[in-house]
Amino acid sequence: CRLAVYMCTIKKKQQDVVGFLEALKIDYAQLDIASNEDNRRWMRENVPGEKKPTNGIPLPPQIFNEAMYCGDYETFFEAKEDNTVYEFLGLTPPPGSKVVFFLFLFSAVFLWN
Repeated sequence: CRLAVYMCTIKKKQQDVVGFLEALKIDYAQLDIASNEDNRRWMRENVPGEKKPTNGIPLPPQIFNEAMYCGDYETFFEAKEDNTVYEFLGLTPPPGSKVVFFLFLFSAVFLWN
């Protein structure tokens, strides 16, 4: 079933983001967009136009630091690979750290400063 594979891909990306945040002890909130229309609307309205796919509906995970859009999973992955996650998330790295990060899953994740 194609949909099952697609959903597994989204779930894997969500787990990757959340696992990274938890490993680095970054506070976040995961907001459900599957069953909460207000969260889904907020996410869709706050992803910048140039980051939306041609159908106009961005897929999770989408990452925000409060109301500031950070990026999607691909941008997060690039920041992780480049050790620029703190900058990606708009955070100041803690002393002695090398990396950090955040997400919109089947939901959204918000960092709390």
